[in-house]
Amino acid sequence: MATAAVGLRAGAARFEANTATRDPVWVKGLVLFLGLAFFSLFLLLPLIAVFVEAFRRGWGVYIAALVEPDAVSAIKLTLLTAAIAVPLNLVFGIAVAWAITKFDFRGKQMLITFIDLPFSVSPVVAGLIYVLVFGAQGWFGPWLGEHGIKVIFAVPGIVLATVFVTFPFVARELIPLMQAQGRDEEEAALVLGASGWQMFRKVTLPNIKWALLYGVILCNARAMGEFGAVSVVSGHIRGLTNTMPLHVEILYNEYQFAAAFAVASLLATLALVTLAIKTYVEWKAAPSTPPAEAP
Repeated sequence: MATAAVGLRAGAARFEANTATRDPVWVKGLVLFLGLAFFSLFLLLPLIAVFVEAFRRGWGVYIAALVEPDAVSAIKLTLLTAAIAVPLNLVFGIAVAWAITKFDFRGKQMLITFIDLPFSVSPVVAGLIYVLVFGAQGWFGPWLGEHGIKVIFAVPGIVLATVFVTFPFVARELIPLMQAQGRDEEEAALVLGASGWQMFRKVTLPNIKWALLYGVILCNARAMGEFGAVSVVSGHIRGLTNTMPLHVEILYNEYQFAAAFAVASLLATLALVTLAIKTYVEWKAAPSTPPAEAP
């Protein structure tokens, strides 16, 4: 009797939960319509408009805009910046996630807070901070000038600004996962005689590989599309310190709309490729759902 009563209560609880989540058809339809309308109006249509405007004057104008020397320089600088910033953030993300999840030390919560700093500071403010520190009239500007080292209005400043705005992405993907996994497997590997590198390579890395790749993808997408911080420290020197977003702005301000949309479409294509890779990583990282047991 007690077992039957428990079963009845469990069944009643499931029934109440299912009933509580049932909404009228018109509510579901309205929510779906609003979601699709928002997606179409603010995301899909602008994306389509970029490609329509890019190809409006034909393939010849489109290709000419992309092979123009300033555009090629902007593309190379964007790829170079991402190629430097992403590996640096990869190393930093792994190191800080390892320290936070595997060790107990004073100031851990403060470190976690500092990781989120770029999310709460405007990129323009971040760029101004670098100008204050490394600019000609900044704290280290005179010393750098005496030694012929140029940071602001040069590639190093662009890389530093990009690293600042992108460094939370890898760490923020790894920390929750590594906290959920705990330390048991690493401690077991150490007991069995594994070295620190062997423990990381054979135990930790296989457990975090998909989250690590996901964080790298997000970091790379932000690095290539960053505008605010890079705009402050670049100086907008055509052919030298303009990344693709800055080059698009200059072309648009000069009323070269076809060229501006051509370069913007290349950025949009990179974003779509990143989204496709991100979706694939999410699919691979999702745990397989076991088949439901028969009642």
